Amino acid sequence: MEDGTFRSLGDCGDTGADYDVLQWDTRVDCEVRQILDRIADKWSLLVIALLDRRSLRFTELRRMIDGISQRMLARTLRHLERDGLVTRTVYPTVPPRVDYELTALGTTLHQTIRALVTWTETHQNDIAAARSAYDKRAAAEQAQVQREAAERDAIAREVLAGHR
Repeated sequence: MEDGTFRSLGDCGDTGADYDVLQWDTRVDCEVRQILDRIADKWSLLVIALLDRRSLRFTELRRMIDGISQRMLARTLRHLERDGLVTRTVYPTVPPRVDYELTALGTTLHQTIRALVTWTETHQNDIAAARSAYDKRAAAEQAQVQREAAERDAIAREVLAGHR
């Protein structure tokens, strides 16, 4: 085995304090970025949160998730099932009944999501204040740019009119 080669195909290497996030896309057989993109999208987060309580039918999920299309929900569930986060159980009834529930792996992810939501709730006022301060600075900067542009326009008009 070559020096620096990992024994496991799925081993992304050391993710300790000195890991390089820019390597997420370049390390062979490491799909960290793709997985993060999948599980962190708004629909996946909602599905995982809802399924933590109990198993749900497709139509129940669709009713509970405002704004999701049937196609997007089906796609989201398929991806989560493929990633081993959700199981799909089909019952041989007419019409077919399909239930979805979190796997053990999905449950561990929900714990992480819950921690993120708790952090967000704790810091939402800080974020709102930072946004407000940013918006005020951006508005002041924009006003300054507009004043400077108006001054340049006034000077240009004076020059064109021959007053300088």
